[in-house]
Amino acid sequence: MKKGGIGGYLTKTGLRFEKIVDFNKDFGKKDEFIIEGNKIIKNSIPVAELFSKNDLYIFLRDEGVNYKEIVSKKLLPDIAVLVYKTNTFFIFEIKYQEVAGSTDEKLQTCHFKISQYKKLLEKPLGYKVKYVYVLNDWFKEPRYSDVLEYIRGIVDCDYLFNKVPSSYIGI
Repeated sequence: MKKGGIGGYLTKTGLRFEKIVDFNKDFGKKDEFIIEGNKIIKNSIPVAELFSKNDLYIFLRDEGVNYKEIVSKKLLPDIAVLVYKTNTFFIFEIKYQEVAGSTDEKLQTCHFKISQYKKLLEKPLGYKVKYVYVLNDWFKEPRYSDVLEYIRGIVDCDYLFNKVPSSYIGI
């Protein structure tokens, strides 16, 4: 969020945070991983594929899925990772906050979003879906304990802080 800014269209620090949580850079830095296009390769074997925003809908189209027949509106993930070994799509939403604002309430929408992604990926294609927020340290404040409990304990979602370890997605 741009300090003193109004509205999400002025979000500057959030964009920087999204770049910090960059799968291409994070996995590319590790000796065991190579990034080729959207593929994550380990020991010369493709282990996962990365999708961002509209790339997921290109994948769905290529798989013969017309999202308009399944959901009423596109959800654009910050990043989606298809892990081949587990046949699982990890949908990552990256949330950065410096002051109280609309992101607080967006965290409460994960149940709806995971249900939409499951409609798109589980039923027609057989993929498991895991919906995960990647949050900055702002969300470690005690005032977020209820929403974090809700995300992890009540609905079938999860959260991480600042980064996504390769072990989290099982590669």
